[in-house]
Parts: sequence; structure tokens; C-alpha cells
Amino acid sequence: MEFAFNALAMLAIFFVLAVGLVIATALLFYIIDKTQTGDAIRRNYPVIGRFRGLFTSLGEFFRQYFFAMDREEMPFNRAQRDWVAHSAQGKGNTVAFGSTRNLNVAGTPIFVPASFPPLDDQFATTEPMEIGPHAALPFKAKSIFNISGMSFGAISRPAVEALSRGAAEAGVWLNTGEGGLSPFHLEGSCDIVYQIGTAKYGVRTEDGALSDEKLREVAAHPQVKMFELKLAQGAKPGKGGILPGEKVNSEIAKIRGIAQGQDSISPNRHREVNDFGELLDFLSHIRDVTGRPVGFKTVVGSSQAWDGLFQLIAERGVESAPDFITIDGGEGGTGAAPMPLMDLVGLPIREALPRMVDLRDRHGLKDRIRIIAAGKLVNPGDVAWAICAGADFVTSARGFMFSLGCIQALKCNRNTCPTGITTHDPHLQAGLVVEDKYKKVANYAKQVIKEVETIAHSVGVAEPRLMRRRHVRIVQADGTSVPMNKFRPSFDAAHHP
Repeated sequence: MEFAFNALAMLAIFFVLAVGLVIATALLFYIIDKTQTGDAIRRNYPVIGRFRGLFTSLGEFFRQYFFAMDREEMPFNRAQRDWVAHSAQGKGNTVAFGSTRNLNVAGTPIFVPASFPPLDDQFATTEPMEIGPHAALPFKAKSIFNISGMSFGAISRPAVEALSRGAAEAGVWLNTGEGGLSPFHLEGSCDIVYQIGTAKYGVRTEDGALSDEKLREVAAHPQVKMFELKLAQGAKPGKGGILPGEKVNSEIAKIRGIAQGQDSISPNRHREVNDFGELLDFLSHIRDVTGRPVGFKTVVGSSQAWDGLFQLIAERGVESAPDFITIDGGEGGTGAAPMPLMDLVGLPIREALPRMVDLRDRHGLKDRIRIIAAGKLVNPGDVAWAICAGADFVTSARGFMFSLGCIQALKCNRNTCPTGITTHDPHLQAGLVVEDKYKKVANYAKQVIKEVETIAHSVGVAEPRLMRRRHVRIVQADGTSVPMNKFRPSFDAAHHP
């Protein structure tokens, strides 16, 4: 009896202390909130006003998991992410009962099934395509679908290793992004496209100019098949790359040739390139030094602005042309970008790609310049549409991030990525197991290619690059659809019969 009384007494004392602590804490917060001047809500509604910030920060979580429908989220909805996840796991992607996609939304592509498609034994895989016929070492690219630029620094070591090994297994190329060539890119012995950003990371002199000596060192790696000069990317046209100082450790600093622990902000453009003539000169110089095919990546605002480039190529000769042009849509992603540039600058890929293809074809350069499409193209339908529009290749970054396990936490610009993909925190990186993830990267790439080939077969051709604009219709605002080739009949009819 005495023991029970003592226990009750201790419990009562604990309860009183706990209540006292809560009251004291609330009083402290009340005083802080009432006297601070930065937040009007907390000043007018002390303590209670703090819950607004909490609920606002949790809103993103609750929308993603409890409230948003499968096709509602941005930038990628649950249906898109689930498709990638199932593909990465090697599971079937068949669905039952009917599509959940609203086919009446303007801009939706609808592929045109053939009345009598090829028989199964007439179904062909996509043949390799040569890039850079005038380079000393042209590149025979095996895959229509490849990994877009994600630099070591923006993404973690295990993420790069998994991408490298997965790319090798799937037979796709891996773009280094603008952060230079790390040992982890070479891990899987895959084909590599080396991207040269405006800061020339990995191939720069101390003052930030291009180093021919370092270019030759990079080109000495047999895995490096091409060089891509990055003029702009979709998420931030006219703005250089941003790598927060907390991500610049000693290893990244050494690979990039920059100071450790300091924010690394690239120039907004290449100082050596002030016009189309200097662009062609710069590309030719890189090609001569490396012996590899060289192209550039950009964002289109107006196709007229690029007409001068193709006119200049016609004057100089086809040897002067870039070996490829990568078109990034204004909806392209990145780890960190100003919102006005992310939201408002640059044409979407659905408009930019056909415009640049038409320019190339109008000047008779279809067989000389390869077009690579990038920008939110993660599912087979996206890739098939791009090929119908005239792309020779498609690359994706965020699709492969999803295959690595990305949950769209939207924390790429911090060092707190919960899946270990865009963080250099060893504890968080431990969640990304390379031995598992590289297989998922390969599975995803193979599944996209397989299903693009399935779409090609359905529309009546033997392999994807035989698809034309007439094979896809685009839904209009009134719910009806028109063939894509109706938008540009003169160029499409002439060059895509």
C-alpha cells in the first residue's frame, strides 16, 4: 500500500513538473513571439501562430502521400514516378481496367496505330547511329535513350557509381554534367559524354580559361566518346551553375579545380563565345584537340535567333558544323535555380524541339548534325514523341534519379536529400546501395527502350527512328486532335516523308 502511494506521489510530482515545463515554455515562446518584429502572424498570435509554419512545411508531405491524385503533382506526378519505379525493379508495367490519363488535355500526344502493323518477326531493334563523321574518332552511339548531365557534386559518389555501372549494363551513355570527370564516372566502363560548362570544371586553367592540356588528359580515357559544350540548360538559361559551399568537399574541389568549402557559381556564359562564328571556332578547336565529336547544349527562345548559325555553317561548309545539338526544354530541372528562370524562361521541349529540327532540316544538315532532346522526358511516350518530332536521341536526368530511388523530396539544393542521391552526408549516402541501384538504372533504361520500340511497332514501323510526325496526333484545346506534321507541313513533308 505504501509503495502504491509513493508511486502515485511520484507520478503526481512528475505531472506537475511536466505541466510547469509546458507552461514555462509556452510563456517563453509567448514573450519571444510578442517581442520579435519579423513575423506579423507570430506577433499578433503568439505561440499559436507558430503552427502555421509547421503546417506549411508539412503540407508538401501530406499532399504527396494523402491528397494528390495520381496525375496531379508537379513537376512529376505519382503515375510517372510509379512507372519508373516498377521498371527499375524489373516488374511488369501492365495496367488493368483502363487508363487514368485524361486524353482530352491540350498537348497530349496520341500515337496513331497502324491498321496492319509489322508481324513480330519483322520487329527490329534500333541500330547504332554515328555521331561526328568529321572527328578523328566518330562515336557509334548504341542507344536512343541515355543519361543526361548530372555532375559529381550535384549528385553523390554512390549515385554516380550506380549510374556508371547501370549505363554500362544497359548500353547507354552517361553525361558527366559540368562538374568534371571523376573516378566514379569511370567505375562501370560505360560510354561517357564529357560536358564542359561555363566554368570549364576539370579542364580549366587557374584563371578559368580552357586548358588544352587537360582536354587531352580527359580525351585519353577511351570511355570518353564525345564532348558537350554547355551554353545553357532548361532550368536556368542565362545563369551559370550553382553548387553550394557545403557540397564542395576536398574531393570535389580537386576534381573541379576550385576552392574547398566555397560556393561555386559558374559564369552565365562562355567568355570565349560572343557570336555564332566564335561558337563554331570553339567547337572546332575542342574537336581538333580531343579528336572526339563535339556539340553543344542550349535552350531555345526563338528559332529565328538560331537561323544565323545554320547560315554560317552553309557558308563555311559542313565540316564546321557541330556534331550534335542538345535541346533542353524550359521545363528542365536542376538542383538549384532562381524561380523566375525555372518557371518563366525558355520554350518547353514540345515547342523547342520541332523548331530546331526544322531549322536543321531546312538547311540540309539532317545527316550531319544529330539532335538530342532533353527536358522532362522520362516515360516511353515522352521519348517516342521526341523521336517522332525529329530527335535522333533522347536523354533524361530526373528519370534516372527516380530509378535511383528519388522520392521528389525537392531538397536537391540542400545537403539533406533523404535518398542519398544529392547529398554528401555519409549517413544519408549509406541508404543508396550501389549494388542494388545500378541494376535498377539498367532496368529502367532497357524498359524505356523496349516500350518505345513497342510504340514504333504499333504505329507500323519496324524500329523507333522510322517514326515520323504523322505517326502522332496532338490534342487541341477543344478536345480534338491533329497530326503533328500539320503544324509544319512544308518542312516535315520534305524531310520526314
